Amino acid sequence: MKRSERLVAMTNHLLDHPRELVSLPFFSSTYEAAKSSISEDLGIINQMFQKQGVGYLQTVSGAAGGVKYIPQFSKGYSEKFVNQLCERLEDPARLLPGGYLFMSDLLGEPETVRNIGRIFASAFAERNVDVVMTVATKGIPLAYAVAQYLNVPVVIARRDPKVTEGSTVSINYVSGSTKKIQTMVLTKRSLTEGSRVLIIDDFMKAGGTINGMKNLLAEFNAEAAGIGVLAEAEDEEEDRVVDEFLSLVQIMNADDRSGSIRVTPGNLLEKLK
Repeated sequence: MKRSERLVAMTNHLLDHPRELVSLPFFSSTYEAAKSSISEDLGIINQMFQKQGVGYLQTVSGAAGGVKYIPQFSKGYSEKFVNQLCERLEDPARLLPGGYLFMSDLLGEPETVRNIGRIFASAFAERNVDVVMTVATKGIPLAYAVAQYLNVPVVIARRDPKVTEGSTVSINYVSGSTKKIQTMVLTKRSLTEGSRVLIIDDFMKAGGTINGMKNLLAEFNAEAAGIGVLAEAEDEEEDRVVDEFLSLVQIMNADDRSGSIRVTPGNLLEKLK
């Protein structure tokens, strides 16, 4: 195999296995090259990843060591993407009654969802996440996108139990926006005790749903490693029941009667290096 071919093959393998430890002997035997050549190749790949702002290679020393590809967007690229997202969301035609925004089209765009997933994964990269959790239904594509780059499983809390999921744990919680009592369930086989769970959701007003997920985690003796939301509503800050979270965008001055809306970057960009 030519070196150029080997570089392409190694890069593809690393991109397909984010945050997974790959040993030098694996690359050496797979591509029939000396370890010294493999080390040089990895140096080139790492340099290009960082130059392109898509992540870096983390070296793990020792007999059982190797390299891990850590997906990450540069702050510059993230700022550009978030600003473009704000511009798209400021379209008055997206306004729905109650200050909500129509975002289903964005959540159906694979490239947009991938970019959102990588940005969240970059922000929570050092939280030692074991599982990504969301509540059905709109948060599901975002959760899978984040989980792909963190290379962890996804668990989905639902409003109603499914017979195909076996025994479940259920809780009642107060919806932050409607103040109604609602039910949330999660199958008993979803989480192991002590798991560190990253909560991802598409939209947050007062945070009642997210608070419900946190209470559900307590039933499994699991802890929230972080909370990420695509969009937060500014006008609910006084009634908010969730304190620590990262948001990609913040919806301000959303008035469906006057047709006015302003969307600004959320607090997530401040956490990126």
